Amino acid sequence: MSRPQAKDRRILYGRRRGKPLRKGQQRLIEHDLPRLQITIEEEEIDLPSLFGGEARAYWLEIGFGGGEHLAWQANANPDVGIIGCEPFVNGVAMLLAKLEENGAQNVRLHTDAAERLIERIPSESIDRAFILFPDPWPKSSHHKRRFVSGENINALARIMKSGGELRIATDHTDYGAWILWHMLRSDHFLWQAESPDDWRSRPADWPPTRYEMKAVGKGLRPVYYRFLRKNRA
Repeated sequence: MSRPQAKDRRILYGRRRGKPLRKGQQRLIEHDLPRLQITIEEEEIDLPSLFGGEARAYWLEIGFGGGEHLAWQANANPDVGIIGCEPFVNGVAMLLAKLEENGAQNVRLHTDAAERLIERIPSESIDRAFILFPDPWPKSSHHKRRFVSGENINALARIMKSGGELRIATDHTDYGAWILWHMLRSDHFLWQAESPDDWRSRPADWPPTRYEMKAVGKGLRPVYYRFLRKNRA
């Protein structure tokens, strides 16, 4: 799949800020974020340079929330370069605190709309991608705001390597059906499920997020989808 002409897309929904940051969080935003933040002025991001040429693979997490999953993966996979996208500054501060605590050096961050970053990632370069508990935008009039869409699936298909894995989770029943409908329509991905247990349970290398725990606490039952990028012709 060829790389499309870059566009200046500024798709961004939801909050930028929540509660005022604490002093420690503000310090992390001011001093740690600048060295980890990705600039997208260039037409195409040089992933090896971004991670100092030391990463064996590149992963992408879209909407990392409070950073629980991303920080765990970074600590468990120090030889993987992980890019996290999250516009919510409070979530960014929470992740930065976790990275400071575990000492992970293999994370880079994008704090604007994920679509803008994806357009500048080289084709066939991402080995694994995560979309975990995205905002379901439950009102029908807001469904167009859902990240999982035909356009974004095609965009992810362009940047993912053949055989790469896309993981998507949600606790929202309607969004779960929406995700599956869109993914099964795609010619680029294959659903990795042979029985209900394959999408009702998380693999051992898929740690929970705080959003997931809140959902489980409310009696909701999340789904955990895994898709493989089909081999290119």
